[in-house]
Amino acid sequence: MTEPWQWDEPTWRGHVHRVRAGQRLVPASWPGGARVAVALSFDSDHETIPLRDAETRPGKLAQGEYGARVAAPKILALLAEYGVRASFFMPAVSALLHPDEVESYAAGGHEVAVHGWIHERNMLLERADELDLTGRALDVLEKLSGTRPVGIRTPSWDFSDNTLAIIEQLGLRYDSSLMADDEPYELLADGRRTGIVEIPVEWIRDDAPYLMMERYGALRPYTPPRALLEIWRDEFDAARAEGGLFQLTLHPHVIGHRSRLVVLRELIAHIAGHTDVWFATHAEIAALAADLLDQENRP
Repeated sequence: MTEPWQWDEPTWRGHVHRVRAGQRLVPASWPGGARVAVALSFDSDHETIPLRDAETRPGKLAQGEYGARVAAPKILALLAEYGVRASFFMPAVSALLHPDEVESYAAGGHEVAVHGWIHERNMLLERADELDLTGRALDVLEKLSGTRPVGIRTPSWDFSDNTLAIIEQLGLRYDSSLMADDEPYELLADGRRTGIVEIPVEWIRDDAPYLMMERYGALRPYTPPRALLEIWRDEFDAARAEGGLFQLTLHPHVIGHRSRLVVLRELIAHIAGHTDVWFATHAEIAALAADLLDQENRP
C-alpha cells in the first residue's frame, strides 16, 4: 500500500478534484428584493439511527420515537405559526414507520427530500447497493408525499466515491451534504460541470454536535441550548450582512425537547423580525441557483 506522502502529484490532485466546488450561485438579490435567504431543514431520522447500527432494543428506539411522536408535531405547529416552510430530509424506513408524518409535511407545504434508506453509511457500500437504496428511497417518499423528491442529503453527510454519479443518474437536482462554501454552488466531477447544485451544510449550523448524548461514550450535550441561539443568530446576522444564505440543519429528536424548542422559537422570531428575509425550501434555493446556471449558459 502506498502511503499518502508517497503519492505522486497526479494521485493527490485526482483525489482532491474528484468532487469540487464550482461556481458560487448567489443572485444579486433574493426573490421579493430580500437581502438574505433562510433555508431551515430537519432530518427526521427517528428510529433509523439505532436500526442502522443493528441496535434493536427499546431504549434507543424510544429516543427516536420521541422525534416522531412528540417533536415533529410541535415543530410543524411552530413553523405554521410563523408561516415558514422548511425542508424535511427523511430516511425511507422512517417514512414507512410514520407515513402520516410524511403526509403532514406535504400538507403544510414543506419539502420532503431524500436522506437514505435506513440512515446507512454510504461510504461502506458498493456502488450498486448505494444506488439501489437511494433509488428505493426516492420511490417511497414519492409514494407517501405525492411528489418526487428533487434533492438529497446523504446520511451523516457521508459522500462516497460514487455518490455524485448516483445523484446524477437518478436525476436529482441538488445535494445538501458538503461544506465547501457558505453559499450555494455547482458541483464539479473531476473538473466537469454537473449542473447539480450544492446547498452546503456545516457542523456549526447543526444541533447534533452540541446537543447529542451517548450514555456509554464520551458524547455529552456540553453546550447549553441558549448558547446555540447566540451562535445561530450571529450566523444569520452575518449571512444577512453579506446578502447570502443562512442554512440550518436540525433533528426533531434532538431539537424537539422543551428547553430546546424555546431556542428555535426565539431564533425564528429574530429572523422573522426582519422585513428583508426570504424563507425558502432547499428545493426553491436550488431552483433559483439552477436558473443562474441557465442564464450563464445561454448564448
